[in-house]
Amino acid sequence: MAEPSGSGAARRAMPWGDLPRGEFSGSGLLVVDKDAGVTSHDVVAAVRRLAGTRKAGHAGTLDPMATGVLCVGVGRATKLLRYVTGADKEYTATVRLGVETSTEDADGRVTAARGAAGVRVEAVDRAIAALTGVVEQVPSSVSAVKGGRRAHELVRRGVDVRLPARPVRISAFEREGGLAVSRAGGDAGPVTVADVRVRVVCGAGTYVRALARDLGAALGTGAHLTALRRTRVGMWTESRATTIAGVARLLLAGGGVPLAPLAEVCAALFPRVDVSDDEAEDLASGRFIAMREWGQAPPGSGEEPVAAAWGSRGPVALVCERGGRLKPDLLLALGEDAP
Repeated sequence: MAEPSGSGAARRAMPWGDLPRGEFSGSGLLVVDKDAGVTSHDVVAAVRRLAGTRKAGHAGTLDPMATGVLCVGVGRATKLLRYVTGADKEYTATVRLGVETSTEDADGRVTAARGAAGVRVEAVDRAIAALTGVVEQVPSSVSAVKGGRRAHELVRRGVDVRLPARPVRISAFEREGGLAVSRAGGDAGPVTVADVRVRVVCGAGTYVRALARDLGAALGTGAHLTALRRTRVGMWTESRATTIAGVARLLLAGGGVPLAPLAEVCAALFPRVDVSDDEAEDLASGRFIAMREWGQAPPGSGEEPVAAAWGSRGPVALVCERGGRLKPDLLLALGEDAP
């Protein structure tokens, strides 16, 4: 992504190269397979160019070293990103036991190298089990959590940042395969390390590298992430995702940006409430309508107390219960789409 004009800074090369500038063709959700070495903001900047709009944002940051599913809202779909962020997420990761880093992943400098000689699979499994369920987690100090300034900005300035613990939900934390033992360097020379591949399913606000850190602390070895891939956000899996380079090829071949439409996004995130055309008009005008029950939220979605009201033309509004009636929280059908 280029620096502002006149800054004198060199343009940072992106793995996808120069991108075509598309024309805005509507709102929706783009499921991106993020490349390693780029930020989530880099991906959003690329989508803005490809989709021909400034109105784009992502749901749930992926660190530069991480790859996999990054959901990017385009146009009116940006209004739904907070709900996409709240959906369950699934990851595969490799945790290196025996070495700690300043960023809790492979991008940081080594801060301790105690080694992991003698660590057994049974001990790893017990520590993993203790970190499953609703647990208190201290966010990574280089996370995007704000404490006056974003924590990672302070850490990179050399400030010691300590964030408070908060509850997170770890639905699954599983070891996949055995321990891969090798030697890795530290300031005092190579130590024995053990790499373990894991699968994690978690709720919003969970940091997988903090989970790796806590696993290393429980085992007395220290640990950090050497690989991280997000394989699912809500119903959107890596099989649905496309790379930025892949979207560029579609545009150059005369196609369009493969967006999931707003109706699909609503169906994946919210319970459904069917309304008449008159009720749809009331909601679109900001008026309350009669209360009715709605069912369970779709699997993997968040826990917000809202539903999607559907009229004959699709989703009209997000609604919530207020005083025994349904109140329109967010209007979804507001005339013509615009970039």
